[in-house]
Amino acid sequence: MSENPFSFEVINTTESGRARAGRMTTPHGVVETPVFMPVGTRGTVKAMTPAELREVGTQIVLGNTFHLMLRPGSEVIRDLGGLHRFMNWPGPLLTDSGGFQIFSLAELRKVGDDGVTFQSRLDGTTHHLSPERAMEVQANLGADIVMILDECLPHPSTREQARRALERTLAWGQRCQHAANNPRQALFGIVQGGMFADLRRESARRSVEMDFVGYAVGGLSVGEDKSLMAEMLEVSLAELPESKPHYLMGVGTPHDLVRAIDAGVDLFDCVLPTRNARNGLAFTAEGVVKIKQSCHAADPEPLSRSCRCSTCRGYSRAYLRHLYMSNEILSARLLTYHNLYYFHSLIRAAREAIQQDRWRGLATPELPLGPELITAEESTPATDD
Repeated sequence: MSENPFSFEVINTTESGRARAGRMTTPHGVVETPVFMPVGTRGTVKAMTPAELREVGTQIVLGNTFHLMLRPGSEVIRDLGGLHRFMNWPGPLLTDSGGFQIFSLAELRKVGDDGVTFQSRLDGTTHHLSPERAMEVQANLGADIVMILDECLPHPSTREQARRALERTLAWGQRCQHAANNPRQALFGIVQGGMFADLRRESARRSVEMDFVGYAVGGLSVGEDKSLMAEMLEVSLAELPESKPHYLMGVGTPHDLVRAIDAGVDLFDCVLPTRNARNGLAFTAEGVVKIKQSCHAADPEPLSRSCRCSTCRGYSRAYLRHLYMSNEILSARLLTYHNLYYFHSLIRAAREAIQQDRWRGLATPELPLGPELITAEESTPATDD
């Protein structure tokens, strides 16, 4: 079996030794880290073409095993040349395993040691997703980075539930390793353990013993407060090798991203910029803009004077509000373009600050961070969009 063409190197770290800038090499190109991955659950980042994704600064896109397995089917995508060709995205791809979607199907699934049996919301048919099937689907899709099947818990959960999910995730991870047979795919492990620091440490240590190519921290942003999320992230990262990439799944707001970068995270995904764009909410360096508010009805200003995206260079708040209130498709397109441009600009500024030894976390003055005005209802962090 040929050597995996995936590699990761740390280019620079901060004085604290936690925040770092790195470089990931994949079969479909190089990714500079830290990096934000737009969520393309069903083989598309909603409202965006692949060319537009490149324009706003996207390096790598996330796709979803669960949804693509159900429709159109991973075998269909395989026979049409794989997910890169199917969605016309030439750059790197990461596919999650479907663990979060299983978590969200509380009333339609049954979890056992062998995997998950669930009922499709599309047509009511019954399916079984085992670790082996998760690897088979992801091999069919042909992503550059693939994830083990994990069990994600809601918050709050008991210690017994967290222990059971931890053991199941580790056992599934081992089965995924045995089933993975595509040498061009990098398999990442996932740290679980609920909101229990000792279980998080144990999950991370035992995952490291299994020697995955990279490691994700899962099961966060599921209803816990920010301080608890930060604590669980920190204890998880402390056990992970510095030489391998660290991925925080499904988080979060711009301030969440900066705090996580400061803790040592390299990869992020979240539906926040795309989902909120479709709901008329834009992120800017001056704070959040809710475009449906009547104060924007005759406002000639752009979303942000400091932003250089094509939405801000070409369209007024008044026009954007008109589109949104009229339920025009162009509203979602222009606001999504802007939000992704903003997220990528934020991460790029963070990366450059680390590379140039100017990193001070939230206090780094050139980071385009506005006031943190996102409410729990508006943020809805998840990996399903």
